Amino acid sequence: MTPAKGIKTLDRPVQKANASGADDSLEVALYEVRKKIYPRAVSGVLASWRIALVALTQLVFYGLPWLTWNERQAVLFDLAHRKFYIFGIVFWPQDFILLTALLVISALSLFLFTAIAGRLWCGFACPQTVYTEMFLWIEQWVEGDRMKRMKLDQAPMSWRKLRLKAAKHGLWIALSLWTGITFVGYFTPIRELLAELARFSLGPWETFWVLFYGFATYGNAGWMREQVCKYMCPYARFQSVMFDPDTLIVTYDRYRGEPRGARSRSAERKTLGLGDCVDCGICVQACPTGIDIRNGLQYECISCGACIDGCNQVMDKMGYPRGLIRFSTESAIEGKYSDRDIVKHLLRPRVLIYSAILLALVAAVAATLYFRVPLKVNVIRDRATLVREAEDGRLENVYRLQIFNTTEKPRLYTVTVSGIEGLELEGEPQPIQVEGASSRIVSVRLLAERTAVEKGSNPVMFHVQALDDERVRIDEKSSFIAR
Repeated sequence: MTPAKGIKTLDRPVQKANASGADDSLEVALYEVRKKIYPRAVSGVLASWRIALVALTQLVFYGLPWLTWNERQAVLFDLAHRKFYIFGIVFWPQDFILLTALLVISALSLFLFTAIAGRLWCGFACPQTVYTEMFLWIEQWVEGDRMKRMKLDQAPMSWRKLRLKAAKHGLWIALSLWTGITFVGYFTPIRELLAELARFSLGPWETFWVLFYGFATYGNAGWMREQVCKYMCPYARFQSVMFDPDTLIVTYDRYRGEPRGARSRSAERKTLGLGDCVDCGICVQACPTGIDIRNGLQYECISCGACIDGCNQVMDKMGYPRGLIRFSTESAIEGKYSDRDIVKHLLRPRVLIYSAILLALVAAVAATLYFRVPLKVNVIRDRATLVREAEDGRLENVYRLQIFNTTEKPRLYTVTVSGIEGLELEGEPQPIQVEGASSRIVSVRLLAERTAVEKGSNPVMFHVQALDDERVRIDEKSSFIAR
């Protein structure tokens, strides 16, 4: 039995007896051997969109760490001090709920975009796609177009081949390392990071993450490429549950294209009994995952539209209408409605539900940020001594107040207390100053007459008020223990 082409087999064949009693070797296929894909460069509207989105996403990624705000890095996730700066807002670990909301919004956005237009995120903005595209640009610039790259790989080793391969990988490694440095620059101020790098005094953790992220970029975008999308990314596996016949996907119009066949430009296709597809294979050559879209929608398709641009170029040369391969819906291809009516069918129940939930969450997060009080207070009881008797006979409870000033300017605060008649607060002199984007722990004592409290827990309320803005105020609940 002969194994399928491109299939790696077991080292030890399985023995099987034939009719004459002799043993034949039966080779069992385990997995497909990867064939390197050489994507063909195409031009068109969708290719221009990919270039624009690569430029935009990388301008944001590489540029943000260099922006300054209030004499600091504009976007900085300072894990060591547990402060997260995003332009004029300072977040603390207590704001973790906002991160949760952001992740939920991102997931719902992905579901919404997928229900409307399939894997647009994968094809145009996913980091794997973006960096693979950048690495391919470098490869094409150094080694040439598709045919030149294939011939170079098939040629025996020579000085020219070694020089071209070294140049390509050198540029790949440089881009990968700079990507790793930029990534770490979001957690360690990038100017300090580069200064330490120049002095060869980079810390162990910074060194590890620069090399790790750089290696991941180099490996994923330079070597693994489409394998990440096909085998490692779970999105390709569960995308089908978010698709329906009215989802925009990259489709081949088989009713118009079949039967396919080669012909000259001057030939009359109707006379030959052929469809519009000239079976040139450019759609396959342009695909970064190496699939043939003419075989129908496949999970490997990332909706990048490279096959659309390639096919449109051929249609233009042949004088045929564009759109043999296009973004359309299954229902439109089947003739249930025209392409002009696609937009009407996009507003279906699941899209409306996703949109409503998404808008509600975005509005809630926006309102939370707008009405967010730039002050946080934690009240911590002294657990060593819950209650004790003061020299004048009153009952005393001790507390520690941790005051967080989430603005970037120093502020003065006053602390008052209510909830028990005649309750007195003693502690550090007021007003209490807290530096910008920092916290301060203040020890206070509450004193109450025995007759004013009941045995056990008595509710009290701490009030922390900024002197310069009456709107900056926090009321924090606690309890006064009596015996």
